Amino acid sequence: MQVSAIASFAETVTANVERVIVGKHSAIERAIVALLCEGHILIEDVPGVGKTMLARALAISLGCSFKRLQCTPDLLPNDVTGVSVFDQRTGAFEFRPGPAFVNILLADEINRATPRTQSALLEAMGEYQVSVDGETRELPRPFMVLATQNPIEYEGTFPLPEAQLDRFLMRISLGYPSEEEEERVLLNLQRVHPIVTLGQVVDGMQVPALQPTVWDVHVDETVRRYILRLVMATRRHPDLALGASPRGSLGLYRSSQALAAIRGRNYVLPDDVKHLYASVLGHRIIIKPESALRGRNAAGVLQTILEETPLDIGELA
Repeated sequence: MQVSAIASFAETVTANVERVIVGKHSAIERAIVALLCEGHILIEDVPGVGKTMLARALAISLGCSFKRLQCTPDLLPNDVTGVSVFDQRTGAFEFRPGPAFVNILLADEINRATPRTQSALLEAMGEYQVSVDGETRELPRPFMVLATQNPIEYEGTFPLPEAQLDRFLMRISLGYPSEEEEERVLLNLQRVHPIVTLGQVVDGMQVPALQPTVWDVHVDETVRRYILRLVMATRRHPDLALGASPRGSLGLYRSSQALAAIRGRNYVLPDDVKHLYASVLGHRIIIKPESALRGRNAAGVLQTILEETPLDIGELA
């Protein structure tokens, strides 16, 4: 399959989703990148900016199965993965799959679920399978988790542990629309919500067939070493208590390939890496407490690293 097929796929999906999500081209593009990389996305933003609508619009555009899991403190692991129920008629246990058995799973307000329930998603996100009652069951493909959380309200929440955060390929935010974009939203919602009239525009079941083409996108040695230097810099930075993991390196590598393919190229540019750097690594690093007191944050540190890390190793001389 040619890269042009991926570019056409992405363009069609993006145009359809933008009928609902106005002015957020970059966020939609990142969601498609994650889909092509078999990755998951954490959408962190204030209420009412379209986090849930983005997930719904993407699933409808792909024609994929979709379920919304509303995370609450009383949600149990079996409510996510499924449970075996004894059937008196047959005298045997019957497995009833949970919401995880779907193509696109929206875990809404994931930080309101208890750590035990949050961890139920770890195996699903990392290995595309779940283990219930000693039996392992494969999840359908494609499989993607879009989780949301509110960064403002912390009462009654359980912060995601590092192991859980590291399972997400990217963390993104939508942000408030501009005045012109919000006016378009108001006009679009005058009669019927656009999500009601949205339809399928591509076959989402083709995604697994598109993914091998993404892996074949060429990454020059110079770009590959640039990725490694950017990641290594997070592990040495004096303001960081924890740098990005090797999973972060792979995530930046793979997502850069997917972004290049979406944009119609069979090779990765340094600009692809720079474009995704903060989204892929921002949630994988931890600021030292003393640095946070001085006003340092993850976004600022990553921007500094990006500005100070040369592309060509020869520039270090």
